[in-house]
Amino acid sequence: MAASTAHVEAGSSDPPDLDQTDAPESSRDPDPSESPQAEQSPDRDPDEDEDSDGGEPPGPRVRETPEDIRLEAIANTVALHPSRDVLVCGDVDGDLYAYSYSCTEGENRELWSSGHHLKSCRQVRFSADGLKVYSVSRDKAVHLLDAERGQLVTRIRGAHGAPINSLLLVDENILATGDDGGTLKVWDMRKGTAIMDLKHHEDYISDIAVDQAKRILLTASGDGTMGVFNIKRRRFELLSEYQSGDLTSVALMKRGKKVVCGSSEGTIYIFNWNGFGATSDRFAIKAESVECIVPATDNIMCTASMDGYIRLRQSRQPSSKPGHWLHRAARRRTHRRARQVLGLSRFLVSSAHDQLIKFWDISSLPKMTVNEYRKRKKKDGRMKSLTKKAHGDNDFFAGLVEETEKKEEEEEEEEEEEDDSDSDSGSD
Repeated sequence: MAASTAHVEAGSSDPPDLDQTDAPESSRDPDPSESPQAEQSPDRDPDEDEDSDGGEPPGPRVRETPEDIRLEAIANTVALHPSRDVLVCGDVDGDLYAYSYSCTEGENRELWSSGHHLKSCRQVRFSADGLKVYSVSRDKAVHLLDAERGQLVTRIRGAHGAPINSLLLVDENILATGDDGGTLKVWDMRKGTAIMDLKHHEDYISDIAVDQAKRILLTASGDGTMGVFNIKRRRFELLSEYQSGDLTSVALMKRGKKVVCGSSEGTIYIFNWNGFGATSDRFAIKAESVECIVPATDNIMCTASMDGYIRLRQSRQPSSKPGHWLHRAARRRTHRRARQVLGLSRFLVSSAHDQLIKFWDISSLPKMTVNEYRKRKKKDGRMKSLTKKAHGDNDFFAGLVEETEKKEEEEEEEEEEEDDSDSDSGSD
């Protein structure tokens, strides 16, 4: 204040008076407090005050899930890197695209693209070490690419006599492929030759799975059967009984003790391991079809359907009767009415005919229990959200609310009782 006062007095038009001699003394009194300001004022950046007051532009916003990735064409398949935030998708034009994704806004990046396939790319898979990418196509070719740069390393032309529809990596050197004619081939990529070439299905092979021992291959087919093949002995074992509709997907659950198959009729069929001839259980969902099944945990499966919904199914706790499954755990509409494909890493990834790849946080999914579901449902018709955010329409689990209307509640209870009775009769 003394400095500013002296400045005002110096600028005054009045002549100096006798008090001028006292002015220096009064101005020197606050020297201890004035000197730091005098020392700092020449060197201080005038923008510092603005910065300290929040003048800096805010940094990129960090989301709980990455932003959607918009594609140039409809994706038939999505594969996620085993250890990095990278995905590869194959589309109906035969092109492959690799993207890195991040929860930081604006950080999703296209890494490379490949147009080596002549027709629609139907399946793509990463190797276990994430260094290689395998793809199959309607052009009947198998491609091996370098995952870092997208360069074509190996091409097997005419790998099948019919368009290839499914692909599975058994280990770092062995892969299995199935085509539209029902032929299964197993390849040794070190030699580039097929070590198994078997045709026991009457229609296309939609999906392939393998047990943990890498010994038994399971195939789902459009003829309504599940095939069992022994890789070690290189032979066909058996076909399951015929189911209604095409079998569209196959996956192992419950530490390999259960096999689940989705169907075009909206029914999920359950087989016991070593009981492949006939189903041990089955249940229908309120969907036209089950296009894809991905095990989220050992007890919870995610299913994608033509109606645009992703549904969750969870087995009952071990203390309950074996073979029982919740008729309906939860669902969320993620895309418009369209065929969907799913991938799973630390996020659930979905893609459909809207040409978008979407990400869903499922970090708290393993904490879900059947008892909690039952308790919440009976109490107020709502199930606890399975994610931390559960705020807004973009959260996958924000919509996990059971119908509260009495009529719908009674219908669901009746359906669950029917499923329980079916399970009892099936397990007998």
